[in-house]
This record gives sequence, structure tokens and C-alpha cells, in this order.
Amino acid sequence: MIAQTVVLSAFLCSVHSFTIQDSLEKSNEYSGNTIEDDDFSISTLLERVNANVEEDSELSVSELLERANSNLIRSDNDPILTGGDIAIDSEAERNADPCTSRGCMWGKWTDGKVYIPYYIASHFSSREKAIITRGLESFSSFSCIRFRPSRSSDRDWLSIESKNGCYSYVGRRGGKQVVSLARQGCLYHGTIQHELLHALGFNHEQTRSDRDDHIKVLLQNVQSGMEHNFRKIATLNQGTPYDYNSVMQYHKYAFSRNNQPTMLPIPNSNVSFGNAKEMSRNDIARLNTLYKCLVISSGGVMMGGEDAAHPA
Repeated sequence: MIAQTVVLSAFLCSVHSFTIQDSLEKSNEYSGNTIEDDDFSISTLLERVNANVEEDSELSVSELLERANSNLIRSDNDPILTGGDIAIDSEAERNADPCTSRGCMWGKWTDGKVYIPYYIASHFSSREKAIITRGLESFSSFSCIRFRPSRSSDRDWLSIESKNGCYSYVGRRGGKQVVSLARQGCLYHGTIQHELLHALGFNHEQTRSDRDDHIKVLLQNVQSGMEHNFRKIATLNQGTPYDYNSVMQYHKYAFSRNNQPTMLPIPNSNVSFGNAKEMSRNDIARLNTLYKCLVISSGGVMMGGEDAAHPA
């Protein structure tokens, strides 16, 4: 009887231990904003932060970026940020698009593809590296852009690091070019696409030179000192229409000081905008146009790449 009791107790302890360990493993799996479930659609957030699954599934790329970059304590080593997440070297760059003032495109090879070297910093976990790599590789599905691991012979490359928030310089700058994807707050598929589009030469949608025909900026509701984020600049629109669904369009309450809208669509103020969680068809079209990707027509949308298809 005693022997049976000992065996039963050992079995129950084993089961209890396994349950705790299994629970801990699952808890650890969601302790950061990462996930490896490949069954998620590219149009949904592929990663989750902690237990806030319901909340984060509703956040747009714009909201995620603003949350990640708010209340940061910046050091002298951090670049100046404009537009919330665009890195610049001097205040003089705030009013100009570096791509139109100095040229910024990455070069195309004879095979018609644009190969962009990248390095992912070692401080990312293997899970986090997989998420970043998935974002990099998504561009090959609908364009001629091919991100590849950097080599010692590369003169220009993207260095993807977990710095202070989410940010990128606009366009090719030469040499080592940092793209910051902070481990806490930036590792989402849409935010990765957003920052890479900056690195490819694109600015925010609401800064387009023709934006006043499509949105009304309400500066009276903008946080003091953040007005520069709404300045118009010469952008690479590539003949595409203003896109409320662009992954580069900020949401209507961006940089609000009083929980009132900072932007309203016109002429119809009820149009939804700034809710993107991935690149839109117009984002893809202007990318392919800028880099002169060999494209095919699919429902009138410019596409590119070997497996030309809009992410579903």
C-alpha cells in the first residue's frame, strides 16, 4: 500500500511538473513580441507582445510605431528623428526628401533584380531573427527587391539592430546604414515592411506634396514640437494616387495632444485611413515603378518578382 502511494505521488508530481513546465514554456514563447506560427495571414500581425493579444491585433502599423517611439529617452548617439521614425543627420533635412535632393536608390543588377545586403545583429534571438528575415523576404514575392545577407566585400549594407525605438534613414546612404527594430515594440511584420520602405527611398504618405487634396491637417491638435511631422515634402509618388491604405500613412490621431484627430480625410471626413497592417497595392506599385521592376498586370495593379502576387 505504501509502495503504491509513493508511486502515485511520484506520478502526480511528474504530471504537475510537466504542466508547470509546459505553461512556462508557453509563457516564455509569448514573453516578447514574437511568434513562429506560419498559419497567420500576412495581412494580420504575425507577432504578439506579451499577453496583449487582443489589443495588439487591433493596432495599425502607425499606432505600433507611435507607441514604440513614444517617451523614449534619446542620447547624443541617437540620430535625429522626424516624422516619428525617419532618421536624419541634421535639422536641415527635415524639410527635404533626401531621395530627391541627392538620389538614394539601390542599384539594379543585370538580371533585373535589386540586391540589398543586410546584417542582423547578434543580440536578436533566433526567433526574432526569423521574424525579421520573414519581413525581408516578403519583398521578393511582389517586387524585384532581393535582400541578401551581407558579405565582407559589400560597401553598402543595412545593419538591422535593436536601438532606441523603430527608425530608418530614407534611401541608400552609403556604408553601414542602421535600421533600428527595437526588440520591444518593433518586431511586427508591418513595422518591418514600413522601415524597409524608408530604406528603399519612401517617406510617409501624409507628407506628400499633394496631400492637401486628400487630408486636412489639424495643427491645433498636434503636440507642441511635433508640427514638423506634418510638413509637406517632395516625395517619390511615382504617379500613384494618394493612398489612405498605405502602410506609410499615419493614423488620424497621430501625435495628438488632446485625443482629437490631427488629420481628417477630404472631401469625405468619414473615410477610414491609417489602419494598414501591411503594404498596400499602391505601395507595391510605386516600389516597382521606382525600381523599374519587370512587372506583370494583375487586375490593373503593378506587380513584380518571380512569384508575382499580392500578399494575401
